[in-house]
Amino acid sequence: MMKKADIDEMLRTIEDETRYTRGMTGVPSLRPEVLAAMRQVPREEFVSNFYKTMAYDNTPLPIGNGQTISQPFIVALMTDLLRPDKDKVILEVGTGSGYQAAVLSLLVRQVYTLEIIPALAGVASARLKRLGYTNIEVSRGDGNSGWPEHAPFDGIIVTASAPHVPPVLKEQLKPGGRLVIPVGLTAMPQELLMLEKNDKGEIRTRHVLSVSFVPLTGNGGNDDTRKNNL
Repeated sequence: MMKKADIDEMLRTIEDETRYTRGMTGVPSLRPEVLAAMRQVPREEFVSNFYKTMAYDNTPLPIGNGQTISQPFIVALMTDLLRPDKDKVILEVGTGSGYQAAVLSLLVRQVYTLEIIPALAGVASARLKRLGYTNIEVSRGDGNSGWPEHAPFDGIIVTASAPHVPPVLKEQLKPGGRLVIPVGLTAMPQELLMLEKNDKGEIRTRHVLSVSFVPLTGNGGNDDTRKNNL
């Protein structure tokens, strides 16, 4: 069960870290609706029993298969950078536990999320359905290829570090849309980037913050390995 004190502490930590990093991120504060979504989603449902006592700590936690659930501050920051609203359709690359998708689902019309690891995709899909998130569609596949059937997207979020921004994801972004992605190799400092496409299709890139993510896997978008929806 969620403990109000734990959630309150998580939100205070998120707000403190937002203020501390505002000179780097350009985000002086998070929008109230983003914090409300972070409060509403039960993070303990997205971690294993072993880590439930740490569910609201501001730290990434293992979820199996060499993957992690991101620290709450990073989830909140990346969500805020997308500028979500109830009319938007978002693509997530890297479903993982499903936590980021759940947060987004409270803020946008539809979330499409791709996970390349079959075991994680299956568990996340079942978990999100059990918890009643009805505007999330999970599919197994290589996020480097995006999801052309539902493109273009109002926003795209990538929750693993890529060596470069996959060109297909830029193509699948609507004019006015934002793409938030960590870029860099695991042995080097990674940078969280925010790309914004203007009405002419031109891309402007902003460096947001140094981060550490697990690497994005897949074939770099050379073919479509997506499987049946879950």
